[in-house]
Amino acid sequence: MATDDGWVTEHVRVEGRSVHVRRSVGGSGVPLVHIHGFAISGTYLMPTARSLAGRWLNVVPDLPGYGRSERRDHVLDVRALAGALLAILDALDIDQAVLIGNSMGCPIGLEVAYEAPERVHRLVLVSPAGGGQNQPLARGLGQLAVDVMRESPRMAPVALPDYLRFGPVNGLRLFHELTLFPSLERLLHTPVPTLAVLGGRDPLMPSPSRVAEVVRLAPEQLAVALVEQAAHAVNFSHPEELAKLIEAWLDGALLAGGAALPAGVRVVHLPGDPV
Repeated sequence: MATDDGWVTEHVRVEGRSVHVRRSVGGSGVPLVHIHGFAISGTYLMPTARSLAGRWLNVVPDLPGYGRSERRDHVLDVRALAGALLAILDALDIDQAVLIGNSMGCPIGLEVAYEAPERVHRLVLVSPAGGGQNQPLARGLGQLAVDVMRESPRMAPVALPDYLRFGPVNGLRLFHELTLFPSLERLLHTPVPTLAVLGGRDPLMPSPSRVAEVVRLAPEQLAVALVEQAAHAVNFSHPEELAKLIEAWLDGALLAGGAALPAGVRVVHLPGDPV
């Protein structure tokens, strides 16, 4: 265990394997647990986690088989990763958490919320990829290629080592599974209070107007916001904007209409908006 700028690095055992976890020191209330995307570790989520660490305990695991966690014999699917995340929470003695997912981390968070809603205080879905918007696979891969060009150049040295370690075949297989996951349909029936955050330049997502049109049919606990200049990895490219948005939502200021949001961040849909 080592401390680095207010953070502790540790390893916990999940199904007999070592899982790497970063945890902030200090903070209070319900812990915020950040869930990374496919073929990558939690490192790129750290800018947003650090921005939120002043008030809350933040936990950033590398899911089993990713990053500094022990390698697996096979790639875990979304459902298995959700089970692994619950096991990580158990190992850390976290009874209930705010789950903050990005990309594939969103389906994982949704699976946890459906399987064990009592363990999820709130759910934040940043760029919830998957489903018809990314089908067929060739279309999804094209969208992914466009996104690579739109992300911050600073993302490359963070992401590339993770992608190479995970392997292109495993990455392709898992991305194909992600395109088949009905993210939007599951989002519309979320069993816990949920904030969906979209990037205005994200080619993997439907347009904000289309999302707003659809989510007006959703339960009252769903809110949607837009970070206009972000692509897919909002947590890395726009951490301050995302952190302030999440903070306003957790404080109830977003729903009350009293949130002073950063420039370039706007609410697309709030519970109670007219259909």
